Amino acid sequence: MRIDRVARGKKDEAAREGEFVYDDPIVDEALEWFARLRDEPVDAATRAAFERWRSRGPRHAREYRELEAMWGSAAFQRATESLREGRQEARRGAPWRQARRLALGAAAVVMLVAGASLYPVSLSLWDADYSTETGDRRTVRLPDGSTMILDTASAVAIDFGRGRRQVKLLEGEAFFDVKHDPEHPFRVVGRFGEMQVRGTAFSVRAGDDADRVILERGRVDVGRLSRRDERVDLAPGEMVVATKDALSAVTRVDPGRELAWRDGRIIFENRPLSHVLKELRRYYKGAVFVMDHRIDRLLVTGDYRLEDIEGAIRTLTDAAGVTISRLPGGIIIIR
Repeated sequence: MRIDRVARGKKDEAAREGEFVYDDPIVDEALEWFARLRDEPVDAATRAAFERWRSRGPRHAREYRELEAMWGSAAFQRATESLREGRQEARRGAPWRQARRLALGAAAVVMLVAGASLYPVSLSLWDADYSTETGDRRTVRLPDGSTMILDTASAVAIDFGRGRRQVKLLEGEAFFDVKHDPEHPFRVVGRFGEMQVRGTAFSVRAGDDADRVILERGRVDVGRLSRRDERVDLAPGEMVVATKDALSAVTRVDPGRELAWRDGRIIFENRPLSHVLKELRRYYKGAVFVMDHRIDRLLVTGDYRLEDIEGAIRTLTDAAGVTISRLPGGIIIIR
């Protein structure tokens, strides 16, 4: 299926004041009750009001039950302390709507730090010379005149002293357009592989268990750090993956599609929706929880702007017929 429209959220007076607005008011109400019932002590009148709300319909009870189950982790237990602090702040005079917004935002931060769906910030980033935040890109002119473009949540350390031309990719993905210099090879070191060129254009993406290399122009020599005699030469339009144990077979790819992020786009054709959502998560500043794994069987095609990741997620899930809910702190739940 071809998907090319962008869903837009509703806005009202609360949104203009900085409140989050959800497409589904029952989810909003469930979250409100979730916070209120964790504000000790809960009196009989509040408990009775909650029971009346829950008995309004089957969805009320189900949404609240799913919220409890999904957030029943140790991380969320710590986050609920922030909810209580927000309520206490309200009692001291701050408007409850404002205090609730801040408290729930803090709770969301705790969930994100727990690593539920975001790429964690590595301590190795302290060694970075250049980096980008989630959703950002950055173009850098290197000391030798080569150009480097950093993708979302990426970081590198460079060494251009005494004739060396070396970049260490600490996190994320980087594209290199290397200035030709036959006397001084240009070297990129990832987590599992190393790439050496003299003048070419290629990208390297560092993952938790593999480095992916795509060549756009010229030639690149790719090897494994753990076994330097195992190497392969790539031609334009080829890709190889380096892991701790092996180099993959060389495969053909479309660099224009795979590296569309350089132009602020993400393009995919007949890819599983679960894979596409995993890629979109890399550019989303919030968290995305997938609770319905039937989406693994759905194939989608699309071309989206990276500046509107939430719109892309909403469009894809709407076309796939699955439910999406948005909670404070940028948390998206797909079920």
